Amino acid sequence: MLVRILKYFWITLFLVNILFSQKVTIKFATLAPDGSSWMKIMREFSTEVKKQTSGQVNFKIYPGGIQGDEKDVLRKIRINQLQGAGFTGVGMGEILPEVRILDTPFLFKNFAELDYIINKFDYYFSEKFQKKGFTLIGWAEVGKVYIFTSKKVEKVDDFKNIKMWIWEGDPVAEATFKAFGLNPIPLSVTDVLTSLQTGLIEGVYTSPLACLVLQWFTKLKYVVDVPLTISNGAVLISNRAFKKLNPEQQKILKELGYQYFRRLTLTSRQDNEKSLKNMQQNGIQLLKLSTPENLKHFDQIGEQARLSLTGKLYDETLLQRIESSLQEFRTSGNKD
Repeated sequence: MLVRILKYFWITLFLVNILFSQKVTIKFATLAPDGSSWMKIMREFSTEVKKQTSGQVNFKIYPGGIQGDEKDVLRKIRINQLQGAGFTGVGMGEILPEVRILDTPFLFKNFAELDYIINKFDYYFSEKFQKKGFTLIGWAEVGKVYIFTSKKVEKVDDFKNIKMWIWEGDPVAEATFKAFGLNPIPLSVTDVLTSLQTGLIEGVYTSPLACLVLQWFTKLKYVVDVPLTISNGAVLISNRAFKKLNPEQQKILKELGYQYFRRLTLTSRQDNEKSLKNMQQNGIQLLKLSTPENLKHFDQIGEQARLSLTGKLYDETLLQRIESSLQEFRTSGNKD
């Protein structure tokens, strides 16, 4: 009799919990266009979250930048018009400046190094985002960033003759190209194609996939074979929205987030590799600057840029921790 009573009690409790638990809709924005791998995996993630939370947690997704650029999206999250977004390094840096250390030039030599640092410092950055009002749901890498130009360059000093674009308001890009000895031209992303057409700019830095999708490659002739950086991104939800979830829902969201967005990162790497080959087949020429002399010069530029951002975006302690962790990883014999 007691067993039967307990059985009915738990069934009743379960049904009451379903009936009265609060449904949460997370309005989510991203610059990724509909139909892209990014959006495909994001929708799969959203569907699985809904399934595992019995329909209690739903995402309403706004793709393709229809909610504005990342600064617009961030402002909307802060006034609760949106509750989450997929951010590039520029957007993440508006929330937590020190995370931009991961985007500094020539820091990582391969994906294995980046993966190692992301895993090692995940808790550190997650905790920092939390204090800024955001919950980290997963890392979503943009990919290797290359320099594309309409003029041929054969050595590092040749970049001084290039009218280089930088994303307006991006301190890492500004420090990077100043270390090259350039005075870069700041513009919004939406102005780049027109500026390439008019000759206002002659060089851009971006991932191959973005260069292809945005059609920038149609106005460019060359790509440098040495990646400038590996651009990071993240999926963030406001703490205000995350706290509306019960502990089990929070666990589901984070576990699925890290699973799906890791998959997204690996897919992004494949898409970028295919995009680079596609552009080369359509006339973009690969400039081989990976000589020992040039590589040494690139490393010096990276070091100068990172030092110039110390005390502005991040402190010296964090820089030393990451650089020493990388050195330990390299001396352990790990490779990409």
